[in-house]
Amino acid sequence: MALSYESSGVNYDQLDAFKRACQQAAKTTSGLLHDHGYAEPATTRGESAYLMEAADHYLAHVEEGLGTKNLVADAVYAATGQNHYRAIAIDTVATIVNDLATCGALPISVAMHAAVGESAWFADAARRQALVDGWAEGCRQAGAVWGGGETPTLRGLVHAATIVLAGSAIGKIAPKSLRITGDVQDGDAIIFLASSGVQTNGLSLCRLMADKLPQGYQTPVGHGDPRTYGEALLAPSVIYVAFVRECQRRGLKLNYAAHVTGHGWRKLMRLEEPFVYEITAPRPAPALFQFLEESGPIARREMYATFNQGIGFAAYVAPSAAAGVLAAATAAGYDAWQAGRVRKEGARKAVVVPSLGLAFEGDTLQVR
Repeated sequence: MALSYESSGVNYDQLDAFKRACQQAAKTTSGLLHDHGYAEPATTRGESAYLMEAADHYLAHVEEGLGTKNLVADAVYAATGQNHYRAIAIDTVATIVNDLATCGALPISVAMHAAVGESAWFADAARRQALVDGWAEGCRQAGAVWGGGETPTLRGLVHAATIVLAGSAIGKIAPKSLRITGDVQDGDAIIFLASSGVQTNGLSLCRLMADKLPQGYQTPVGHGDPRTYGEALLAPSVIYVAFVRECQRRGLKLNYAAHVTGHGWRKLMRLEEPFVYEITAPRPAPALFQFLEESGPIARREMYATFNQGIGFAAYVAPSAAAGVLAAATAAGYDAWQAGRVRKEGARKAVVVPSLGLAFEGDTLQVR
């Protein structure tokens, strides 16, 4: 029987219903910003970062969590002694600051939230230091100060042997013209930036699959990849802030940007306005994703609906700006390519990949 994300206990319909309820209730508090000299931009609700508008700048705020990827690190650590907590910390910072950058905000301060079941989790000095070093490295990559954090001990809520990692960030857009607003146009080019692997989504399904493999996380990935399954899953996430910063430095306008995490390639249509996002030049899925698809087995459609399939960030730009944006990505150290185009087809909202026979209609992504 083919595996699915729902079989691992994750149902996006249920999660998204709660998110939409939160957005509706949160909207009723927006007027309180005026007492602080800020206002809420009309289109910020439902985006990856929350914006607060002042006369000459925007502030952006994001809170995000790692999910269950550290449980993979725990299993590999127990089996092999290999400590991947430096990468785990970078992952956590990445999932926060990449969301922040989608609106054009550059992170100023990042805070850590590290909840444990018992304080004894911190007794492992090597693991503890790897987490600390990785968090500082993630902040450096993002160009942000590590501003503080919280380390609650939540016995009875968190398992004694685990840690729950999350955090928040504040960023700024100045001048205001640097804001990425979502003014996508028919014919815009779609630029993909490569991921390092699964990064921070779909790990519940990855862990479920590990339980079914005779060698578990020590199973070779194959397909030309020399790593074990666990090593491949634990590659640290790419932080895409430098891409946005370099585009701003060069005066290159990004019409919209999407951090491709939960919901897989469906996240490409996060913008509220209806467009068809046609991916005409998808790369072959990297070895890890081929391994997942075959070993699950996981249906091809489920793979693209759940995982990033080798892309971690997408930008939509005017065709005339595409070459410049690709050059900026390369200069900032990213692997990027022009993967498709945006089409206006009336009220239709969809992501289509003709060469793979895939089409995700707008009703498969309900985050607003």
